[in-house]
Amino acid sequence: MKDLNTLVKKANPLTDSTALFQLGYGLYAVTCRENGKDNAMIANTVSQIGSNPDLLAVSINRANFSAGIIRRTGKLNVSVLTESAPFSLFQRFGFQSGKNTDKMAGLRYGRSENNLPYLTEHSNAYFSLKVEEVVETPSHLLFLCTVEESVNLSKEKSVTYAYYHASIKPKKPQSTEKKGWVCKICGYVHEGDDLPADYICPICKHPASDFEKL
Repeated sequence: MKDLNTLVKKANPLTDSTALFQLGYGLYAVTCRENGKDNAMIANTVSQIGSNPDLLAVSINRANFSAGIIRRTGKLNVSVLTESAPFSLFQRFGFQSGKNTDKMAGLRYGRSENNLPYLTEHSNAYFSLKVEEVVETPSHLLFLCTVEESVNLSKEKSVTYAYYHASIKPKKPQSTEKKGWVCKICGYVHEGDDLPADYICPICKHPASDFEKL
């Protein structure tokens, strides 16, 4: 297999990164645990890649606190979020770091056989996963996992990334006073006329290509 870490991003007139926005994604709460502390994050890249046994692939930005925990412990849970999930849930799991925040505080949740939490509200199913292999890319870690436990919780409709942007995420007020660049993923604003080409969003960890000028 080619070493993906040797790939260097070069300008290519045949590629348009905005084409990636046309791909369909779901939204998931990924939970993990290390040294007695639970953590959680929002992910949009969870896919079934095999059956008998059931295999899932979960891609997580390597800059995320959860990525290190999952790599060290070799286990994670994935809760499938539903259209009833409020914006506050995405703020809790996606707009702050578990390094200095207890993201599970005040939430009602259950624990699976692997002792990891899973959501009992705004979720229609959960999976307990065991990491079998880790594939490294320059920006993400791809965890290839076997399913050790899977449970249907409700018949609520799963939320998609498109539904989140259209119906859950608050619309940003237009302003002509502030100059800068806004992240199209999470709404973070980087103030200033220039945005470095290697800039990474401090909230959702997406690159400069996912920013647009105010």
